[in-house]
Amino acid sequence: MSDRTGIFAGDNPFDIARAWLVEAEKTEPNDPNAIALATADADGMPNARMVLLKEIEESAFVFYTNYNSAKSQEIEQGGKAAFVMHWKSLRRQVRVRGTVVREDGPQADAYYKSRSLKSRLGAWASDQSQPLGSRAALVAKVAKVTAAHGTAPNRPPFWGGYRLIPTEIEFWADGAYRLHDRFVWRRANPTEGWQTIRLNP
Repeated sequence: MSDRTGIFAGDNPFDIARAWLVEAEKTEPNDPNAIALATADADGMPNARMVLLKEIEESAFVFYTNYNSAKSQEIEQGGKAAFVMHWKSLRRQVRVRGTVVREDGPQADAYYKSRSLKSRLGAWASDQSQPLGSRAALVAKVAKVTAAHGTAPNRPPFWGGYRLIPTEIEFWADGAYRLHDRFVWRRANPTEGWQTIRLNP
């Protein structure tokens, strides 16, 4: 497309997303890799929450969570999700929709081991999304988990990653007089090539 130049230039949307994230890392004060992840429950009621995107691979976006959480239950049931990354400092956003598969092998093990010890123990201690009587109860459980697993805990079987494989990626940048620039990359399924379209603001 002739007018897809500058920050929108390139033949690979994952490369563009990585480049935008690198720019955001220089300007965003907190968590430039934060995404608002959207899922839906069995009744179709939507849910959204902030999680941290941990990797942009060659064909997917990867994040990690507790497999017993509400988000995981909704992902497992529907197999689909969407997210938006918004950077106020750059006045840009990336929107992604697609199918989701688990990443619970060696890659998840390696990421878990890279986390701080407190985060690793916290993953064992938290019954994510379940009712909690008090913060003191959670702190007590962390102490119990620490005694049981020590300073080198293995990754919990209920904690790991998800890989979102997109069928749609939209790049949005703020424009003068609210004439924003929007380009969407679409494909019917992950085995097909991308179609790129400029959208009205």
